[in-house]
Amino acid sequence: MEIILLERIGQLGQMGDVVTVKDGYARNFLLPQKKALRATDENRARFDTQRAQLEANNLELKKEAEAVATKLEGQIFTAIRSAGDTGQLYGSVSTRDISDLVTEGGFTIERRQVVMERPIKTLGLHDISVALHPEVLVKVMLNVARSEDEAIRQAAGEDVTVVKDEVIELETFDPEVFEEGAAPAESREDAPATNDSGPEKAAK
Repeated sequence: MEIILLERIGQLGQMGDVVTVKDGYARNFLLPQKKALRATDENRARFDTQRAQLEANNLELKKEAEAVATKLEGQIFTAIRSAGDTGQLYGSVSTRDISDLVTEGGFTIERRQVVMERPIKTLGLHDISVALHPEVLVKVMLNVARSEDEAIRQAAGEDVTVVKDEVIELETFDPEVFEEGAAPAESREDAPATNDSGPEKAAK
């Protein structure tokens, strides 16, 4: 489908560019989000008459995004999740989870603004990109831990997934005491030696 971009879209083009995209991408994302128009003669004429206003609106939104970016850049947000000893989560942290955490932290964003290829499924510190505007991208840190205490240790650089080896020392023991029916060592050492030439053998 041919569309007219109403804002800059990464890897597609700038505002006003006419590009071809898959029908599903256009119908499910670009058109509903008002990021593009179908490239019809009517829409081309409509865009040309509104271009100056669209560019002015975009500039204003960009300035607002840049102001927020100066405060949001480098912020750390903590997500408490259950996980095994190896650090594998029993669930995952999604774009919705991250947008909720950032919003709770005082910065209102939508899940579609969280740039992430796949959900997070491990403990640790994760770099997350947030698109405040098509031309304003900021980085935040997500600290995924099993508890607040663990999050603090992780932030300090500790690897909380390391399982410490436990050494169990057993007392020294004489294996003979576990031998069934074994006689005490002293009785064996003190017992008189058998005399094969004793009376019974002599009598024979």
